Amino acid sequence: MDKKISAGGGVEYTHAGKEYFDKRGLKRYAGAASLWGLGVAAVISGDFSGWNFGIGNAGWGGMLIATIIIGLMYIFMIYSISEMSAAMPHTGGAYSFARSAMGPWGGFITGFAETIEYVITTAVVGTFAALYADAIVADLFGINLPILAWVIIIYVIFVALNAAGAAASFRFAFIIAVISLAVLAIFFVAALVSGQFSVDNLFDIVPEAGGSTFLPYGVMGIFLAMPFAIWFFLGIEELPLAAEETKTPAKDIPKGAITGLFTLLTTAFLVLILNPGILGAAAISESGEPILDGFRAIFPNSDIAALLSLMALAGLIASFQGIMFAAGRNVYSLSRAGYYPKFLSLTGERKTPWVALVASAIVGIVLVFGLGAIAYGGEETPYVSAANALLLIAVFGAVIAYVLQMVAFLILRRKFASADRPYRSPVGLWGAFIAGVISLVTLILMPFNEDYRAVIIWVAVVYVLGLIAFALFGRTRLVLSPEEEYAVTGGVHGHPEVEGYDVTEQLEESGKEDWRG
Repeated sequence: MDKKISAGGGVEYTHAGKEYFDKRGLKRYAGAASLWGLGVAAVISGDFSGWNFGIGNAGWGGMLIATIIIGLMYIFMIYSISEMSAAMPHTGGAYSFARSAMGPWGGFITGFAETIEYVITTAVVGTFAALYADAIVADLFGINLPILAWVIIIYVIFVALNAAGAAASFRFAFIIAVISLAVLAIFFVAALVSGQFSVDNLFDIVPEAGGSTFLPYGVMGIFLAMPFAIWFFLGIEELPLAAEETKTPAKDIPKGAITGLFTLLTTAFLVLILNPGILGAAAISESGEPILDGFRAIFPNSDIAALLSLMALAGLIASFQGIMFAAGRNVYSLSRAGYYPKFLSLTGERKTPWVALVASAIVGIVLVFGLGAIAYGGEETPYVSAANALLLIAVFGAVIAYVLQMVAFLILRRKFASADRPYRSPVGLWGAFIAGVISLVTLILMPFNEDYRAVIIWVAVVYVLGLIAFALFGRTRLVLSPEEEYAVTGGVHGHPEVEGYDVTEQLEESGKEDWRG
C-alpha cells in the first residue's frame, strides 16, 4: 500500500489491493422487508418522545403545519436518495453521493455530518433507554444501577448483536420494529375507544398577543417547530448504508425506504392527533414521555406502570439498534476509503464492521458522560442534560447532511447524466430542490431557538477539528473503495455486487485503463 497516485486538489490515493478489501468485506442478506424493518426501527422512538416539544413552540396547529412541511421534505428527499442509492449501491450512502458530486472534500463534509448524527443519536437514545430500564428494574425488583452501568450494558449487548452478523442485525431490527408498531397500534385503539379523546384538547394553549387558538404563538412558531417535526422521521435516510449487505440494492433500497417512510408518515400523524387529544396540547408540550403519559391517562392504574414503561422501552431499543447499525456502517465506509483511520473498517470472520461499532460506542459513551461531568456536573442528572444538548447537535448534523445530499442530487443529474439509474425519482430535480430548500430553511432557523444557539458553537468546533484532521492526514491516504471508484470513473466502475472490489486499481496497474485521464 505504498504506491500513491495524485488526484488533484491535494488529494492522493494509495493502492490497497485485494488483501485490503478481503479484510473489509461485508455479507449480503437483506431484502426490501428487512430494509423496511431497519428504517422503521431507526426512527420509531421519535413517535414516543421528542416531537412533542414542538407544540411548546408552535401550539398544536403550528406543529401540524410543521409536520406537513417536514413530511413533504422527507418524501421528496427519500425519492431522491433512492435514485442515488440505486445508481451508487455503496455502503457510503450520503458520503458516496456527495463524493461523486462535489469531490473528496464534499464527500468528507457530508459523511462527517452523518457521523455526528448517528454516533451521537445512538448515545442519546442509549441514555434514555438506560433510564427506562433502570426504572423498570427498580419497580419490579427494587434494584437500581448507575445509569453509566446501564448504558454500558446496553451498548455491549447491541454491539455483540450487530457484530454477530448481518442476519442477526436485520432480523432483530424487523422484529423490534413490528413490536414497536404494535405498541403504538394499541395506544391508537385505546385512545379512540377510551372516551377521553377530545378535539378541544388540541387547542387548550392560551394564545399570546397576536396569536390564535390554532396558532397560539403566531406564524413564527411553525418554523421553530420544524426541527422537532424531524423527530418523526430522523433516520429513515440511513438505508443506503446497507447497500453492500442487500441482495439487490437497486430494487430493494428504494422499495424499503419508500414503504418505510409512508409507514412513519401514518404513525406520525396518528400520534400527533391522538396523543395531545388525550393529554391536551399544553400538558404534552412539557412531557418527557408523551406516549407513556398517554397510556397512564387511559389506564390510571399504578399496577401496570412497569408494563407501560416496558412498552415505551421497545421504541427506544428499536431506534438504538437501527441507529447503531447506521453509525457502524458510516464509520466503516469512511474508514475503508481512508477518510478515517483504516483499522476502523476491519470486519473479521463474520463480515460485520465490529471495530467501527466498538469505536462508535466508546465515543458515544464518552460524549454523554464526559460532557455531563464537564458542562453539567453541578446538576442532579448531568448525563440527561448532556444527552439533551447532544440531541440538538445530532439534529444539526442531520440537517447539514440533508442539504448537501439534495445539492449532490442536482449536480449528479447533470455531471453523471449518462450513468445507469435503475430507479429514477418521480419528483426529479424539482423535488430535490424543494427538499433542499426546506432543509436549508430549517438549518437557518435553528439559531432562532435559544436551545440551538450553543449547539452552533459545538458543531463549528467539531467540524473545524474534523476538517483539520482530514487536511493533515486523510486527504493523502485515500483508497479506491467502491465509492471512490464510482466517483473517479464517472460511474463506469464501483458496483461491488457486480464487479467486486479494486477493479479500477487492477485496470490502472495493468495499463488497460487510466482513471485520471
